Amino acid sequence: MPSWKLISGLCLAFFGSLVAVAGIGYAMVGIPTEENAAALSQNNVYYWADGKQMVATGSGENRQNISFDQIPKDMQWAVISAENKTFYEDSGVDPMGIARALANMATGGDTQGGSTITQQFVKNTYLSQEQTVSRKFKEMFISIKVGTKLDKRDILQGYLNTSYYGRGAYGIQAAAQTYYGKDATDLSASECAFLAALLKGPTYYDPAGNEGLDSSATPDANRERSEKRWRWILGEMNKDGHLSDARYQEAVSEYPEPQGRKAIKGMTGQISYLVDTAKKYVLAHSDITEAQFDQGGYQIYTTFERGKVEALAKAVKKIEKERLDPKRKLDQHVQFGAASVKPNDGAIVALYGGAGYEKGHFNNNADTSGVPVGSTWKPFVLAAAMQYGTYKSDGVGISPMSKYNGNDHLKVQKPDGSYYLKEDNSLFYQENESDHPWGYITLHKAMEQSVNTPFVQLGVDVGMENVRDVAQQAGILKQSFSETNPSFALGTSTPSAIRMADAYATFAASGKQVDPYSVKQVKRGGQPLPGFDKPAVKEAIPANVANNVTKVLENVIENGTAQNAKALGRTAAGKTGTTDENKSAWFVGYTQQLSTAVAMFRENPKSHALLSMNGTAGKDSIHGGDIPTEVWTEYMKVALKGESDPGFPEPSPIGEVIDQVGAPSPTPSVTATPSETVTEEPSPSPSTSEPEPTPSASPSESCAFGWCNDNGGPGDPGGGEGDVSPAPSVSQTSGTGGNGNGGNGNGGFFGGTETE
Repeated sequence: MPSWKLISGLCLAFFGSLVAVAGIGYAMVGIPTEENAAALSQNNVYYWADGKQMVATGSGENRQNISFDQIPKDMQWAVISAENKTFYEDSGVDPMGIARALANMATGGDTQGGSTITQQFVKNTYLSQEQTVSRKFKEMFISIKVGTKLDKRDILQGYLNTSYYGRGAYGIQAAAQTYYGKDATDLSASECAFLAALLKGPTYYDPAGNEGLDSSATPDANRERSEKRWRWILGEMNKDGHLSDARYQEAVSEYPEPQGRKAIKGMTGQISYLVDTAKKYVLAHSDITEAQFDQGGYQIYTTFERGKVEALAKAVKKIEKERLDPKRKLDQHVQFGAASVKPNDGAIVALYGGAGYEKGHFNNNADTSGVPVGSTWKPFVLAAAMQYGTYKSDGVGISPMSKYNGNDHLKVQKPDGSYYLKEDNSLFYQENESDHPWGYITLHKAMEQSVNTPFVQLGVDVGMENVRDVAQQAGILKQSFSETNPSFALGTSTPSAIRMADAYATFAASGKQVDPYSVKQVKRGGQPLPGFDKPAVKEAIPANVANNVTKVLENVIENGTAQNAKALGRTAAGKTGTTDENKSAWFVGYTQQLSTAVAMFRENPKSHALLSMNGTAGKDSIHGGDIPTEVWTEYMKVALKGESDPGFPEPSPIGEVIDQVGAPSPTPSVTATPSETVTEEPSPSPSTSEPEPTPSASPSESCAFGWCNDNGGPGDPGGGEGDVSPAPSVSQTSGTGGNGNGGNGNGGFFGGTETE
């Protein structure tokens, strides 16, 4: 056993060495200034997929140091009351904060720990450096030295001049100009409290919202957080004696609404949305903070192809100019969002986010949430049926030639035999857009004409959880899913255009899914940063399931609701979608080389609530097969110019023909002989108030490759896109009918109404 003298000696030697190390560290560190921090400001440089520079943007031009006398007293006391009440009395170092940092270091946790204004000032000057243990020790030594060597006024001035207030604004002067268009010296007490609230975290306290960085940072949620903290800060200033009762009452009487976002240099047109998307990707795949990133110095190599980006913007503008009149009230506030993704790769090669920051449109429509996708969701229902079968098939997948009742106004039956009810216990009925009596039709035909009732019942039979799982495996994020009630099958979910393009790319790639990505590499100081490897390819959906879905979706273009896409002149597959009250319309389509989603919607520019498109473009309603498909076709012609037309892999026969109970029997046999045809009984004539073309021949199914294409006869009336709308307890659909395109018929795209 060692003697107590030995133990005491070792302890003294250990503590002595700590003191020596601390003394050396204290002596070696320098004292930072605002100029040090400003010198670190650089541009971030973004590059196109081919390596050519896209844009350089950063904080260097949006910061300006000001003297202590130019900083309003109210701003000084606002941050002191909110963050460090003992600022003028304490040593500048929080012992508990240091203890937390040391404990975190020992356990491998976050090395953050500074909480005083002094420590925050020191941290601000080292934003560009890694969060390492050695850097944290250095920061602590600097904080101690700053606290003893600098005047408190200099520390407070440095803190306010180097803090990040969001929107690319560093320092109180830049923040005053960014949010209120005035110099810092002219800020009111109320405005000072607002800016002090931003220091809590501008992502969550800027009332303009930051959904691009965090889906929870909505304008409404941020406004609520901002106003609550603004009011609290004013109260603390009053309680601490820094704001008289009279001035407090005046300041708290009205929230100081900041100005809207403004475009900064270089952030115009689609560049603004490309940068927005790439920045979001960088922050999500690294430990770089927004403040660090906006300080600049990064080189970001993106996947965006300039030619395709320009082609997509031109396609939107061309169709917009041809179809919309800005002088017509119902053509105002129409928005487009689109994205284009490479199957088997995941690279986002193009997107359309809106009119541009310079036009006051700061939401990225290509990456927005809240716009229901409508019937473009039906392929996931069909894929789930092929993969999992229904509760009647004991896990055996069902064939797209299975028949379901396609009539309008049908009860939806649960697996236990009961029916779905509304909140008032009355029966829930599913509606189609048209009241055409389809009778029992194949799922293939129902997809072609986008008839709702078969897919709602099919979704219930398959299990909405299975539908949800297939959609998620294909690439849809779970946070965009709506409630899995019957109308879940009709597209009440709200994924972005990027995610819809990526999910359909999974079908194009025979079931292989790759997460969408916009950044290939990030460098700083010439050195690549970790976290930006290409996403892995996953076997998400069985290949034959995906290929059979593609076969069905090819027919949607050839004979169904997306015939406008035939103008592409090459093999393609896709699906149209329209939702309740005609509030959004989609087309998502693909070839083997490219998958592209186009969304169209109207929104209130202030509340961002969706508005009906009934009457837009001078039409009773806008459908996915109309303007969105025209934009898609116009873009894809240019994007695929010079590319080969490989078509799609031919699917093998899949599943069993399992008809809905009540379907006519026997089911037509399906033979793998191309020369044979099987006839499906024609549906009764439609009983609508408008005359519709009478079929000159029975709809036929030409059998080949093991299953049949039910192309429909000339002039088949359209079932149409359904309108999705939530009922009190169960979402349902509604709509009015019209003439559809079937086979070589003369009917137009549906005359009824369709709908973030």
